[in-house]
Amino acid sequence: MNDLDKKFEKACSIAMSMTEPLPQDIMLFFYAYYKIATKNGTMRFPNGKSPVRDGFKTNALFQFSKLSSNEAKKAYIKLVEKHTNHKI
Repeated sequence: MNDLDKKFEKACSIAMSMTEPLPQDIMLFFYAYYKIATKNGTMRFPNGKSPVRDGFKTNALFQFSKLSSNEAKKAYIKLVEKHTNHKI
């Protein structure tokens, strides 16, 4: 496991333990970066019970679809650092 992967795992752990609610647009950034970072180029688009929510998620994925897995990991880490008091 390389340094970026370790930092990404730490950022994921911090994000999962957050209790303070964040604005929905920020949550969509977290969602898109995480999906792109962990899917290695093979994204599956949402197909749940909420068409509106799925639409927002799909839009977020399209916005960042040009990012590589590593770029998405870096963006996710920066987002965690920005919205928490942690330096990763």
